[in-house]
Amino acid sequence: MVPNLKFDSYSFSEHVYKSLALHKAPFLKSLHLKVKHERDASDVGIWIGVAFARKVRQLVLSVFFMKDSFVRFPSVLCSWNDTLVFLKLKHSILLNFPSRVCLMSLRKLHLHYVMFNDEESVCPRLEDLIIRGSYVDVKTFTIDVPSLQRLIMEEDNLVERDGGRYVIKAPSLKYLKMSGFVGREVLLIENSPELVEAEIIDIYNIANENILVFLTSAIWFCLHLSPLEVKNSVIA
Repeated sequence: MVPNLKFDSYSFSEHVYKSLALHKAPFLKSLHLKVKHERDASDVGIWIGVAFARKVRQLVLSVFFMKDSFVRFPSVLCSWNDTLVFLKLKHSILLNFPSRVCLMSLRKLHLHYVMFNDEESVCPRLEDLIIRGSYVDVKTFTIDVPSLQRLIMEEDNLVERDGGRYVIKAPSLKYLKMSGFVGREVLLIENSPELVEAEIIDIYNIANENILVFLTSAIWFCLHLSPLEVKNSVIA
């Protein structure tokens, strides 16, 4: 198994092609790509395709383009994958996953400042999900993952969103952190009986009033909610 491949350069297309071509091992442990020029955008899908063909275990893709320029993540490669364990995507990346996407072995998914155009995918073993500063272009964003144990969702609290709903269905959840949500129509967390630790920070102008109901099983929690009025909520 090739141990690791990492590329961080301002002009590196040729180096990536050469390195991937030279390594003939059937398995690739990890691939880290940091893309800084739009001229390399057309190659990103090819590199990821080669990595998937080599049964990559960990994939980290960071794209730093000018405003309103994005790389579309090649979701067709994820129609069925049982080797990828960790996926981290950062910045100028557009995710438009159709419902047929199925990442059977994915345990950790970290999304930092990316854009969503669709919400449906299948990750039956996902345990760790981070969504930080990302723009979700769907009216109702549902996280329905029975295996999920750790969830971090952070938005930019300087920007008030125009409505939108977040629904979390994670019965195995043990740790939850939510921060920076402003102007959301609904933040709904369904029953999480195994929840141990929760941090709810900088939540403003949320329409629904039952956001704290799910905390009844939490042993430790940190709250900073304003101006939320909580009705009929019991916190143990």
